[in-house]
Amino acid sequence: MNTDNRRLDMILAAGVFALLVLPWYRVRQGLFSLDWIGDVVGTEKLWPGLFQALIAGRWQLWPVLGLLAAAVLLRTTRAPGARGRALIGIGLAGLAWLLVEGLSVGLRGWNWGLLEQIFGDVAGQQAFGGGAVVLGTVFALIAAFGAAERGALKGDAFVLGAITILVLLVAVFVFYPLVSMFTGAFQDFDGSFTTEGVRSNIVDPKIWSLACLTGGNCGVAWRTFFLAVCTATGTTLMGLVFALVATRTGFPYKKSLRLLTVLPIITPPFVVGLALTMLLGRSGTLTQWIEMATGWELGRWLYGLTGIWIAQMLSFTPISFLVLIGVVDGISPSMEEASQTLRSDRWRTFRKVSLPLMAPGLANAFLIGFIESMADFGNPLVLGGSGGVLSTEIFFAVVGAQNDPARAAVLASVLLVFTLSAFLAQRLWLSGRNFATVTGKGDGGRHALLPRRVAWPVITVAVAWALFTITVYAMILFGGFVKVWGLDHSLTLEHYARAFGISLSGGLAWTGVAWDSFWTTMKIALMAAPLTAAVGLLTAWLIVRQRFPGRAVFEFALMMSFAIPGTVIGISYIMAFNLPPLQMTGTAAILIACFVFRNMPVGVRGGVAAMAQLDGSLDEASLTLGAGSGRTMRKVILPLMRPAILAALVYSFVRAITSISAVIFLVSAKYNMATAYIVGLVENGEYGIAIAYSSVLILVMITVIGGFQLLVGDRRIRRQDHGPKAPAAKERTA
Repeated sequence: MNTDNRRLDMILAAGVFALLVLPWYRVRQGLFSLDWIGDVVGTEKLWPGLFQALIAGRWQLWPVLGLLAAAVLLRTTRAPGARGRALIGIGLAGLAWLLVEGLSVGLRGWNWGLLEQIFGDVAGQQAFGGGAVVLGTVFALIAAFGAAERGALKGDAFVLGAITILVLLVAVFVFYPLVSMFTGAFQDFDGSFTTEGVRSNIVDPKIWSLACLTGGNCGVAWRTFFLAVCTATGTTLMGLVFALVATRTGFPYKKSLRLLTVLPIITPPFVVGLALTMLLGRSGTLTQWIEMATGWELGRWLYGLTGIWIAQMLSFTPISFLVLIGVVDGISPSMEEASQTLRSDRWRTFRKVSLPLMAPGLANAFLIGFIESMADFGNPLVLGGSGGVLSTEIFFAVVGAQNDPARAAVLASVLLVFTLSAFLAQRLWLSGRNFATVTGKGDGGRHALLPRRVAWPVITVAVAWALFTITVYAMILFGGFVKVWGLDHSLTLEHYARAFGISLSGGLAWTGVAWDSFWTTMKIALMAAPLTAAVGLLTAWLIVRQRFPGRAVFEFALMMSFAIPGTVIGISYIMAFNLPPLQMTGTAAILIACFVFRNMPVGVRGGVAAMAQLDGSLDEASLTLGAGSGRTMRKVILPLMRPAILAALVYSFVRAITSISAVIFLVSAKYNMATAYIVGLVENGEYGIAIAYSSVLILVMITVIGGFQLLVGDRRIRRQDHGPKAPAAKERTA
């Protein structure tokens, strides 16, 4: 049996299993609970697809059975070289039929009156369940394997299968929710089609006004754009500063600085906003000291773009650092040594050799900072004052008194244009350049230290920012141990006891009010993090190493979920997944899907930046020696991408815990996330418990991040120094 037949046999077996065993429609208590097994015989809606079609009379499933039977017949009657085109047709037809059938038939029958007039009445159907989802995946892979048998992408079934599955996932979890949301913008309250809302909002001066050039107020679009440029520039520079201190200086407290750069990213954004308010607000501690010392009236300077910018700098600098640390450390020391051998001093070497080789990391850090600022919701909500940004305006347009989905759609489109424009500019800047510095050869050099004219300013800025960060976090920690923050500073442990109390009488009991949301958050975050890292890095590998039609469009599509504010993502998911064919609201699956496809672009950008330094000859050597694409990625590429893997794991885990803008719409009584629970505490004025809860989350995330670091390990791309007594040590290459 050859490889092509073995692959197809596995896929067809999965399809038959889905039709014979798995429920075709959604199981309310969850497919993996297995509680439904005992009720299959007596409950029609739990029947597998074969019985739904033949016994329950759902004729709309007959084409699915016929297509799978045709694929089985092809497997038994035709050789791999003669069935590729037919397999592609079967796979695409199966996907198309599932899409049309799922969208056409709803809970009460036909979703459109025209279909009812043509075909007559049809029984309503529930949302798709495990059987339909598995069979849809099977059809996608059948098409991919058919393309491989026809020689597409050199017949590499792994690459084709990966591309197909990723395209399918992006279509379901990125485009489908957006289409559902934008469709609502052209509907009146009675469901009729109208363009009036879109036409009136697209020319609204509150969005596009440039009155700030003459002393007035700019529109929300330009205000958000200006803030995003400032934040992206500042976070990129600060991330580079910390990366250089960590890798190119003799600063003795590097590990402490690295911990401080990670702290802001593991803190719920509104908690940072509260701390800044208590520190720099109108009645803040530092504000009062400045006013007493100087007599200046600082007033409400913190509320507006200035305060949002400071909070975003605190929140997003660590993301820039995580992207840049691997890039800065990955520059080959031999190139810097060659420059100095040719009599360049350390300043010229840094300016002409090291800094240009950091261009991919700098461009990706700027892009991520720009998009993060555009999509940020928590900081503007706390510190925005009267100067709203696009994300908060979208939120209030949907859930506020306006109830204007057309305005929300227009604002989301404006934001998308800005972020995709930044993405295009980054691509144009990096196009045509080669930044590969890691090849298959051993590299025993050491990184050149920064020249003094750079080292001292860099260390000074890093230390000053670290002191400011310590002050902010001291305020947060202080708030959890006082009775009423800002009024009664008597020390107490009451807030921690109420949030995380434990009773030992009659056995261990979790009596604290925060335990339920805490365990739910940990479970969902730990499931979402590895999925996000895996999907993101696989996508990065496909984008950098593979050439396939529509690659640029595919990369744009991936950035969409990251570019759109979490408020829009949450609302679009509710509109898309609250009814058949895919119904996931109120489940853990919708939260995991939201986290994976919202945070995946960070893994993609980090992976792209890291792979830009890996010479393509490494892949070619592995493929030449007989390894397939899957084995090459697992054995050659992944070990060299450990910094990118760690960054993706850390970021996705942390964002799953600290995200609020999308989560606030998707949580349920059974699956209530920590940030949504903390927002409820803040709304009820229970600041002490909210801060205590946030402090515990910070400690937990630090612990888990350390565990990820130990699990992933370090990348080894140079010879190891075994001390002065081992001059003949063997080369250790990746």
